[in-house]
Parts: sequence; structure tokens; C-alpha cells
Amino acid sequence: MEDQTSIEADHELSKRYEQLYTMLLDAIPSSVLLIDQHMRIVSANRNFLEKGQRTLTNTIGYRLEEVFPTIILDQMDITKRIRHVIEKNQPVKGERMTYRAPGVSIRIYYYSLLPFTWQGRVEGAVLLMDDVTEQVRLGEEVRRVERHLASIVESASDLILSTDRKGRILTWNTAAERLTGFQVTEVRERCFVDFCTDEDHKDIHDIFSLIDMRKYAQMKECTLRTSKGTSIPVSFVFSPLKDSYNHTAGVVAVGRDLTERRKLEMELHQAQKFAALGVMAGGIAHEIRNPLAICSSSAQFLMEEDGTPEFRRECADKIHMGIRRTSAIIENLLKYSHPSKTTQTTLINIISLIKETQILVTYHAKILKIEINTSFPRQPVVVEGVATLLQQVFMNLFLNAINAMPSGGNLGIDVKIFDSRVRVQVTDTGCGISPREIGKIFDPFYTTSIVGQGTGLGLSLCYSIVKQHSGTIDVESAEGSGSTFTVNLPAHYGGGEA
Repeated sequence: MEDQTSIEADHELSKRYEQLYTMLLDAIPSSVLLIDQHMRIVSANRNFLEKGQRTLTNTIGYRLEEVFPTIILDQMDITKRIRHVIEKNQPVKGERMTYRAPGVSIRIYYYSLLPFTWQGRVEGAVLLMDDVTEQVRLGEEVRRVERHLASIVESASDLILSTDRKGRILTWNTAAERLTGFQVTEVRERCFVDFCTDEDHKDIHDIFSLIDMRKYAQMKECTLRTSKGTSIPVSFVFSPLKDSYNHTAGVVAVGRDLTERRKLEMELHQAQKFAALGVMAGGIAHEIRNPLAICSSSAQFLMEEDGTPEFRRECADKIHMGIRRTSAIIENLLKYSHPSKTTQTTLINIISLIKETQILVTYHAKILKIEINTSFPRQPVVVEGVATLLQQVFMNLFLNAINAMPSGGNLGIDVKIFDSRVRVQVTDTGCGISPREIGKIFDPFYTTSIVGQGTGLGLSLCYSIVKQHSGTIDVESAEGSGSTFTVNLPAHYGGGEA
């Protein structure tokens, strides 16, 4: 009786172990097959049955070729590998295998073989298969995206490069090679500042430090050296390069060649100048005609023999003054209209420049009954810049103010120094600017002038020139109550005027 009880207990325990084995086997996320020495399936877990759309009854006891398609067995040579594992008692490292069950899409498995031993004797082999279909597809998608991004970078017309945190160049795209003439093999591991002009070195170092500390993009126009010894102006946007932990690992720089843009801007500047000269032509002719008439009449008096020495001296003085006045007008006109072929900056007395520009519009304002009021500091106000470009700014602002007052009014010109800035305000009492238009007046080719009388380039060029001089230009206006344009420029201390 006790023996019977012991047998039943052993049977119950064996049954429990068998259930536990089955539960553990089914819990494994891999597909598991136990194969005996005769290539028959001894055990299969739930994962394999579900993936292969099979049942235990049509799997257990069947030979391997009856469960797997023959083409897979032949292609992967699995049968030979299983025999090698059983005979040599050595595992086989994993390999990829493509398997397609009936009615199921193709799946990709990563499989390995392990010897199964019992009491020191090899009974068979365990086939472990992990479904890596999604990982493979994801990897292929990642590679496709990487190739796509690489293609974008290499196809871009803009210069694109990346550096480490110390500024050493890591990547250098085709556009960078084309613009500079330096191949990627020549620049890799070299510092980016080595290819910039000396005056830009400090600014570039400061930008890299700001990106490293504050993690946001910086903008800078700088000059790049080329392999031919020349240089090109480039507008850069420097952005932080993040790693997988969102830490700044370096810098990405995207640069655009400004050569053609600068050339176009210069052409637009000249076009605007000549348009302004056409408006001023009548006034300039009148201003020159007056002193010439005085010179002519004084010369006729000198030709007469009955004049006293004092009268003859007075006539000579009038001729001299008339010539000087005419010469000043012509000199200012030439200074304004002459093309500037360089952007080399000099020190400029901004008050003298504004006065010279004012002379060119004085008669035009006078015939429209516009009174010009000025307010200047007594001491010289010096800025650094290109005189002809800054004169272009104030000429446009003066003419715009005059055109806004066709029935007369007041034009105010006010210059003041605040801290390290020079503020120039140009105020008119004209028609003003409507709220819907005031946000567009600095856009290229936008104009509120009558059709045919304005190009829409004036204020856009003013904005571009002032920005080029590290300044700002703003406007305040109320429709029907006039406008005030404010130009702020960095003041220069410790130097004289150019």
C-alpha cells in the first residue's frame, strides 16, 4: 500500500515537472525545437507553433524535413549542422535564416544550435530561433534614412560642416569643397578658425563657447580663405550638435556664399542712387545756376573800366564764393553717385555726412515748401563704416520724408549719442503709414509710392546697409500724422573722422 502511494506521488511529481517544463518552454520568447538523433521533433514550444501555424499533433514525432521547407534546409544546411552538434557535442553560433510558413509573410530568424545531453550522453540538439524581422527592417530603414540624409548634405548648394567641441572639423560636404577648393581629407581634424580670416578668429571662438554653454544657435558673417589664396564672404548659422543623451557634442555650421548677393546689393544700391539723382536733378541744376549767374554778372562788372577798386574787389569775392559753392555741390553729388567698389570701413563724422546729404535735397524740399529743422551735437560724432553706403541710407530716408509731404510740412533731422550708440531720427509731418503696411515697408520691392514713381528697394536697402554696419533701423508712424525713422549705429571712440 505504501509502495503504491509512493509510486503515485512520484508520478504526480513527474507530471508537475513536466507541466513546469512546458510552462517554462512556452514562456521563452524564442522559438524552441528539441530534435533527436534521427532528426525527429521531440518537443516544440508555443512560440514556434504560433509562428509556423502548426499544432503539437502535426509537429511532435515528425522529421525535420516534414516541418521545415526542404529549400530552407538545403540552403542553410541545417541537417548537417545538427548532426555536427550531436556528434561533436559542440554548439553552433547563430546565423540568419529566412523562413516563411504557409499563409504568412516572410520572417527573418537568427538561429543557433545547442547539444542536448542526458546523463553524459548527447540525446539530440536544441534549435533556438529568434524572430529579428522587425529589427532587420528597422536597421534597413535607419540605413535608408542615413543614406538619404547624407545625400541631402552632399547635394546641398550651401556649405555644411560639423566640428567637435574644440572646433576641429569632422565633416565637410561637397559644396564646401567646391567653394573653398579644400578637399575633406585636407581639412579633417583641423580647426575651423584656420580657414577664417584673422579678424574673425575671436568671434568664432566666442560663438563656439556660447553654443557649448547655452546650447542655442548663433549667426555670423565671416570671410573664408580658399585654396587659391582668395577669400569669400559667407553667412553662417552655427547650431549645437547633440549626441544620443542630448548633450552638446560639437557644432554644425551651415554657410551660404554671399558673393553674388553682395554683387546684387551693390547693383541695387547704384540703381537706387541714380533713381534718387533723377529726382534731385532739377534742384541741383537750380542750385548751380544761381551761383553761376552771380559769377557771370560779377565778371561783367569787372570788365567795365569805371569801377572802383573796392567794387572790383567785391565782385571778385562774389565770383570766388560762387565757384566754391558750386564746387561743394558738385563734390557732394559725385561723392554720392560714385560707385563704391569696396566695403572697406573707415571712421566717419556722421554729422558732416548728414549735412552733405542734406544739401543735395535742400532745393527739392524748398520748392515743396518743406522746412528742414536739424539738431546736432556740437562735438563730432564718429562711426565706423562705408561712407557712400551710409549716405545712401540717409538720402533714401530724406527723400521718402519729402515725398510724404507733397503739400509742404516739416522735415526733422536729430542726432544724439546714448551710451555707445549714435541715434539718428528722421521725422516728417506727412501722410504717415497705415498699420497694415508698416510691417512690410522693409521688404524688398514693397512700396507705397504711386505706380512708376518708386522701386520699393529704398527702405529694403536701408535695412540691409544698417544691418551690415551692426545697427538697427525702426519706424514709428500713425496714419495722417507723419512718421519717424530711427537709425542706431555703434559709436566709435578714440579716433578721428575719415
